[in-house]
Amino acid sequence: MRSFFLRAGFIIAVIAASVAVLTFFAITPDIDRATLEARYAGPRSQFSDLDSGARIHYRDEGKSDGPALVLIHGSNASLNTWEPWVALLGDTYRLISMDLPGHGLTGSMANSRYTITEMSDFVVALMDRLGVEHAYLAGNSMGGAVSLQLALDYPSRVDGLILISAAGMRRDVDDPPVGAFRFTQTAIGRAALEYVTPRFMIKRSIEKIVADPAGFVTDAMVTRYWELLRMTGSREASAIRFAGYAQQAPLEPRLGEITAPSLILWGIKDSLIKPKYGTRMHDALQNSELVIYDNAGHLAMEEIPETTAQAARQFIEANRR
Repeated sequence: MRSFFLRAGFIIAVIAASVAVLTFFAITPDIDRATLEARYAGPRSQFSDLDSGARIHYRDEGKSDGPALVLIHGSNASLNTWEPWVALLGDTYRLISMDLPGHGLTGSMANSRYTITEMSDFVVALMDRLGVEHAYLAGNSMGGAVSLQLALDYPSRVDGLILISAAGMRRDVDDPPVGAFRFTQTAIGRAALEYVTPRFMIKRSIEKIVADPAGFVTDAMVTRYWELLRMTGSREASAIRFAGYAQQAPLEPRLGEITAPSLILWGIKDSLIKPKYGTRMHDALQNSELVIYDNAGHLAMEEIPETTAQAARQFIEANRR
């Protein structure tokens, strides 16, 4: 009997040691702000301290006296997602992009608040800082929900909305998230992602939501997503943000209040926010146009930049003040 317990104890000790070793090597450490700024800021980046105390990373590019187009990225992305549009539209428009709170080189907030409303206020604070009284807004995914919230709270500041696979609609209960977003649905999953964020998971998550992973996803793109997510404080910010989503009411019931013209762009192969939500958004908004692309997924502004940028240009020109 004694030998049995000795063997059992040995086996348990080996298992515990193995788990400890695997956990140690699986943990992906934070990266400090200075390192990431040196790696990703670039000559076009600007930084500003807002009255709230936030230090915002943004870019103000294109034609300085042209109509302003504010570009708002999605969840766990950064302003880099808009670079194709900046290259294609900078001849005509003033293009303002930023890293939202808890994202990119802006990073975590001292008040640890990351609701859609607070992100909308954050965008308006940047517009105020840059002297932009009103603008067209382009928002992808979570950035689409931020754009819609801004149009609800600050209608006079919005000339028009370009909504690309936008969040904000009530999600069907039988429509679960894909990729790494699955893990954000539980407290245990969110806690784990604060410490264990393997690169392959980021890669797979991007691949799952676009139309042509082999032709679109690059090593540099995956590394940028992976490293910016790991800026000190950002993974904790993501966990707080995802936990708060359950308490935030969907914008869907209020979309009929928005009077600004809206262009809704969706990829038919978007598995993260399916095209059916674009159809519902189109039905809910007063003044909208819906375009669904056969050759795009969740990131249409990057996957088919020429097509979507041209659609944005036509929309803005048709609705210029």
